[in-house]
Amino acid sequence: MNKKRVLILIGIILLVGWTAFWFYDYSKDAATKKDADLYKTVMARGYVIVGVKTDAKPFGFIENGANAGFDVDMAHHIAKELFHDGSKVKFVPVTDRDRFVKLNSDQVDMVIATITITPKRQQVAAFSNAYYITGQALLVKAGSPIKSLADLSNKNVGVIFGSTAEDTIKFLLPTAHVLGYRSYDDAYSALKSGLILGITSDDAILRSYSMRDSSVKILPKRYSRDSYGIAFRIGSESDYMMSVVNSVISDMDNRGVFNQMRQKWNLD
Repeated sequence: MNKKRVLILIGIILLVGWTAFWFYDYSKDAATKKDADLYKTVMARGYVIVGVKTDAKPFGFIENGANAGFDVDMAHHIAKELFHDGSKVKFVPVTDRDRFVKLNSDQVDMVIATITITPKRQQVAAFSNAYYITGQALLVKAGSPIKSLADLSNKNVGVIFGSTAEDTIKFLLPTAHVLGYRSYDDAYSALKSGLILGITSDDAILRSYSMRDSSVKILPKRYSRDSYGIAFRIGSESDYMMSVVNSVISDMDNRGVFNQMRQKWNLD
């Protein structure tokens, strides 16, 4: 073999080597690959990523530039169980419309965001045991002639896009004119301006508005009994992590922690 052929052969070998280097799938490397088990993935990372709301006081909102609320406290308790350090949490903002998208696209490990457990939602997410019981209520202006859901027939009522309240009112009162809003504050502004005559949503969330604004009130009747759960991706990857979270929920209930949290956030 002459010198020219040797150089050509060396060039081909180098080209193949560099091609293999650039096209190597580093996601398969043991140091970077996502573990099939969510618990192992989270523990290796060193913190848990949780989707929470930022506009649903007192469950998830921003206070002094930081996440706060009942659901946020729940996330800190889970982090404390996992890492013996409640601060080992990264919060990602979610809404009723995008929370399952962010969950199933691996942007978060779990979602704690006032999610009512329903058969329909159990098709797209797995749920922990219930950690809070609520009911659908109606917020109106103080002095309003609206005394019940039936009074909203052929009238404008506000809901949050993607919430269970949207389905419930369409079922209970199909004659209502249902207007959807992206956030609770947007719906509240519409109520104050008279664009809608009521907002229907979970009583725990609506109560926060009536507590700080005497010009609005919650009507006494509840139109559902709902359970909030923590959402996980469906599949075996979530099984062990969900069992850990269920243990945390059970322990918090047994020790009276949920009662303390309800008092803290004026939910009693």
